[in-house]
Amino acid sequence: MRPHNARSAGRTNRRRAGGNRGEALAFYGFVSPWVIGTAVLTVFPVGYAFYLSFTAWDGIAPFKPWVGLDNYREVLTSPDTLSSLSKTLLLVAIIVPTTIVGSLLLAVLLNERVRGRTAFRTLIYIPAIVPPVAASLIWKVAFDQNSGAVNRLLRPFGVDAVSWLTGNRAFVVLVIVLLWGVGAGIIINLAALQTVPVEQLEAVKLDGGGALLAFRHVTLPVISPVLLFQTVLVTITTLQTFVPALLLSPISDGVSNVYTNIPNANRVYMVDVYSQFFAYSRYGYGSAMLTIFFLVIVALTVLIFKLAGRSVFYAVDPNAATKEG
Repeated sequence: MRPHNARSAGRTNRRRAGGNRGEALAFYGFVSPWVIGTAVLTVFPVGYAFYLSFTAWDGIAPFKPWVGLDNYREVLTSPDTLSSLSKTLLLVAIIVPTTIVGSLLLAVLLNERVRGRTAFRTLIYIPAIVPPVAASLIWKVAFDQNSGAVNRLLRPFGVDAVSWLTGNRAFVVLVIVLLWGVGAGIIINLAALQTVPVEQLEAVKLDGGGALLAFRHVTLPVISPVLLFQTVLVTITTLQTFVPALLLSPISDGVSNVYTNIPNANRVYMVDVYSQFFAYSRYGYGSAMLTIFFLVIVALTVLIFKLAGRSVFYAVDPNAATKEG
């Protein structure tokens, strides 16, 4: 009986092994489009850009002169590049807290049971689904000096036509365009507010606490993971601001359609990268700028998690598995 049992066990193990291999093949088959897409559209371009950052390639010549770390030295010492980075960080300092606090306050108001709540939610969310290109062009027309709606509204008050898209005013318009899509954050916060335990809010009221106390000690801790996620997301998105800053400027080269007449106030970092690539054909230098900018984004993300992560409340300890191990 033992030999027969051994043969049966062997056949069972082979079937299991064959089944496991089939499941593994099915798994890799399903994930292969994502893996291939990531490798072709992300890993290879990033690696190639990193290689170009050590060259002085002009984007046309087949030969790519090797310059080593010269591009990185120039990026870290160039007044123009450092100026564009400072404008980008200033934009982050304005947009991120305004977006987080503003979307949270509006979400709290829209979470109350009032008449027309659904209509208000829809109206506030509509700007968030407008493509960035269309939104930028809409605001560009609205702030046009000659025929813009903003100057027309100011005319009855005796205000002469203002050139909004030039000088330092262009930065103000850029901030308005970026804040116009705050509705996306409101929807996320509304969903988070639905998870706040009602019994805990009622318990605070029974103990004599007001709405502000309940919001501080109950609502904020519960939605803190969502606020942390939004902070990271808005920070990264704002750092990569490009389309609005570009499209709010006129095209000065009608042949190649390259934006070169960009107001200095709107020359944020990604616009500077665009100029290096397409206006000056400095592909190596632009690639070095992107590499350094990637490190800046990673550093800011880690900093946010270090500073804000300690005050985030998780219903389930994310380090529980590590502690048990």
